[in-house]
Amino acid sequence: MMLESIITKMKKFNSLKSIPAYLPIVNIDTDMIIPKQFLKTIKRTGLGKNLFFEMRYDDNGKEIKEFTLNNEPYNNSKILITGNNFGCGSSREHAPWALLDFGITCVISSSYADIFYNNCFKNGILPIILNEEKIKELSEYSKRKEEISIDLNNQKIIYGNNEIKFEIDSFKKKCLLEGLDDISLSLEKLDQILSYEKKIMNKKPWIFND
Repeated sequence: MMLESIITKMKKFNSLKSIPAYLPIVNIDTDMIIPKQFLKTIKRTGLGKNLFFEMRYDDNGKEIKEFTLNNEPYNNSKILITGNNFGCGSSREHAPWALLDFGITCVISSSYADIFYNNCFKNGILPIILNEEKIKELSEYSKRKEEISIDLNNQKIIYGNNEIKFEIDSFKKKCLLEGLDDISLSLEKLDQILSYEKKIMNKKPWIFND
């Protein structure tokens, strides 16, 4: 398949407004985000219903009412506030896929596992790092069911009459703003790639035979 026929579907991230869901649990690993029995698929869709499966459902598959994401308005939250070391454990890309399919496009925590953190950017999710004091302030807006806003371009969170600035790597920011995943970044060099393919096709045509 020629690379130019591949189309990426990663959405651009600029600004976001939502009532945040607050999950005050530390060390949430990727198996808690999406358990291993749901890793058989290579599709990025359909995983949202199994997000935090063991915390959301009882042994009979019924929703646990006390779990935050099973209740309005948090079942429609696009922003998740959570405890430190979020996304630790195995390096499964299904974890950000499940969050995204549920509708969460921004996670706020004091720290993340490195692989999960990087996987978020490759799938259109903004992971923000804040100190515990600021996270506690934002959690109050979740409890009051009030919206907060994320402004990626200006790198700030707006809540009430207040705002918090957050840091982000400039390249990762560019990728989110422009909706660039790994495929899109490769396609930026499409001319060079097609030129190389043409050269190889002429020199070694048997490579391209069915």
